[in-house]
Amino acid sequence: MDQGRERHEMGAMEMCPMASMCRGMAEKPRFGFLLLIPGLLLVLGGVLIFIEPRVLVWLLAGTSILIGVVMLFLAIFLRKMSVRFTKAGG
Repeated sequence: MDQGRERHEMGAMEMCPMASMCRGMAEKPRFGFLLLIPGLLLVLGGVLIFIEPRVLVWLLAGTSILIGVVMLFLAIFLRKMSVRFTKAGG
């Protein structure tokens, strides 16, 4: 009886796309290494902010500038793409 239930659950696991994606990530050792890098950077940044709180102001300013620049480039790109689609469509 338990074997039938296990087979049924395995069949459902094989059909689930999220399970196969998680299995693929777990089988690749480099994926775990890539998660270590941002984790270590966040810990080091937190320690640095704890030691010297003025660093927080610089980090916030840098993040704001970076996000602002990315948003500007994205807006310019989307405007160019919308012009291309309107010319192609009409």
